[in-house]
Amino acid sequence: VVVDLHLYWAIVGTAIFLTTRVFVSTFFTEKGKQPGTFGFQRFPRAQVSAAVPFRTVCQLGLHERNPSNIVCWPRQQQCDRAKGELRHSGAMFEDADNFADLFRGGLPYYLLITLPILIICSSNPVLAASEFGVQRMSQYDVHGVAYGCRASALNLEAKSLYTWQTSRHCVLTRLQDMTIDHFREIRAKAGGLVVLLPEDTAALSLEDKQHIHLLEQAMMVQDVPIPVYFSKYDPKLSSIIDEVTRTTVRSHKQSAQKRDSAFSEIFGSISANGYQIAVSGASHTANKQSKIPIIQGELAPLKPGKTLDGDNKLPLIIVTAHLDTFGLTNTRQSNSDVAVLLTLVELFSKLHASIPKYRLIFLVSESGLLLNFQGMKKWLDSNLDENVQIQHAEFVVCLDTIGKLLANENIYMHVSKPPKEGTAMNSFYKTLRTVAQRYGNVSVEGVHKKINLADTLLAWEHERFSMKRMPAFTLSNVKSHKDPLRNTIFEDDTLEEQLDALERNVKIIAEALASHIYNVPAEDGAAGEIFTGSMAISREQIKPWLDIRSTQQNNDLKYAFEKYLRNVKVTYEKPDAREPDFMLYDDRDALLNIYNVKPAVFDLFLTFMIAAYLSAVYFAIFHFPRLYGIVCRMTVAKTKVN
Repeated sequence: VVVDLHLYWAIVGTAIFLTTRVFVSTFFTEKGKQPGTFGFQRFPRAQVSAAVPFRTVCQLGLHERNPSNIVCWPRQQQCDRAKGELRHSGAMFEDADNFADLFRGGLPYYLLITLPILIICSSNPVLAASEFGVQRMSQYDVHGVAYGCRASALNLEAKSLYTWQTSRHCVLTRLQDMTIDHFREIRAKAGGLVVLLPEDTAALSLEDKQHIHLLEQAMMVQDVPIPVYFSKYDPKLSSIIDEVTRTTVRSHKQSAQKRDSAFSEIFGSISANGYQIAVSGASHTANKQSKIPIIQGELAPLKPGKTLDGDNKLPLIIVTAHLDTFGLTNTRQSNSDVAVLLTLVELFSKLHASIPKYRLIFLVSESGLLLNFQGMKKWLDSNLDENVQIQHAEFVVCLDTIGKLLANENIYMHVSKPPKEGTAMNSFYKTLRTVAQRYGNVSVEGVHKKINLADTLLAWEHERFSMKRMPAFTLSNVKSHKDPLRNTIFEDDTLEEQLDALERNVKIIAEALASHIYNVPAEDGAAGEIFTGSMAISREQIKPWLDIRSTQQNNDLKYAFEKYLRNVKVTYEKPDAREPDFMLYDDRDALLNIYNVKPAVFDLFLTFMIAAYLSAVYFAIFHFPRLYGIVCRMTVAKTKVN
């Protein structure tokens, strides 16, 4: 890879110069020849032009002590010194046992001046290389099915979205410029893909947002055999993409106007500039120690010294949410669902301290849709048989995509089986619809979807409970389980818009749940509100929970549970050694290096040029007497004419 063309030419020129120097020195010190004559015929004084330089004549030995044939007699001492220098130079190359001896034997001083000048005149090599931080596309397995990126090594020539052709090319593009068809073709035929993410997704148009989400979903539903890397927005990388695309558009316009000759096309391919992409520091090894944390806690009317055995007769409600730890990349997400759950924990901890009516269990699993809710499956398998009260819970509330303003202002209650009249779940559904009317006429709509046991992946988290014959439902702002907003890594709403949506949804869910627990008629309107005054819900309560992270990164989530709940417990779901239900892979941040290079055909062209140059030098030295005679005759003829 040629990083700096100017420095490259300086090195090549120096190599050619030293090679020529070896040829010339070897020829002029050939054994069996007299240093003064070199085996050449002496030329009479009349055939030597006065235009021939003095040093050349001295070096060729075209003189003797005979004054009738001497050209440089007045400066005999200078001529002798010149021949002495030449003999010393030839002996230097002959006597050298290795390359290092050349520098010990008196390398010509003018090289000490020439080389620094060539290096100084060349451009800075750093300017021809750029480095960017990138993240590899996520990689994971679920029930033996591979998803995400399956490769990491990348060292290919960069091409635009419109000019790449073979697996020797790496496509460099922006996310919003690529379509689903483009991605499918790149996945099947290209050698790699580097994508520049948008600078601010919230500032994009609605059409662009929808396009990005559909593309994101299409990239995650299958395995990708080529390395795929994503870079946060960087102006320098954006300018490189513009340069690659601009060159493409310019070449297309020229070819559309007229068809260039073959020579023009060859010359254009030789003189063109390109980019080489290399990624270092990436890996995709399976993490045998991967695990999924599940944290639980409960609000129960306990007094000091008492156990839960005396409170098992209280009705039970379970509230769950999942923490999204990865998506298209390992980028940290806002996790609005967990923020809603923690706000509910804070609110009901104040009510339960004085008016205990129910037993509330809160669960957070760090596995969502992409890992088929494996964390909740583990929790049910571990607790359902041991705790009979969990089996008889009134209902389970699952939160999923509850804070997306772009999705829909309405709230959808997803169920696997419609609740029967007179059940606790049906009563809560009616209360929820009534309460929602207080806040901007938000409508609550029930969505029924049966569980398809033939599907590898479940649609909603509540289906894990429904399969255990527990009444459960999911509250969400999206109507379909296939909505790409469910697992996106992009923030479509500004922070203020997101907080507005979360504040409204938290008020609706909290008021409906409190009305159900404390038997407050929801039809009373504003008079029936519970969370008012000092307990009023505000965005300041919600905002800190948006930055919550995985328990494998810090203990903020555990500390929040321990602050408001009792019997806090963290369990881990680990993959089976023989037949793992899931497998995560090590995805470290990598470095993307982009070099400004010449195309491969340029190296071939340069090789031919160097070979031709050395051949010309060789034949010029080998046939030097003839060439010198031609030059002398031309000089003499010119002198006679004058």
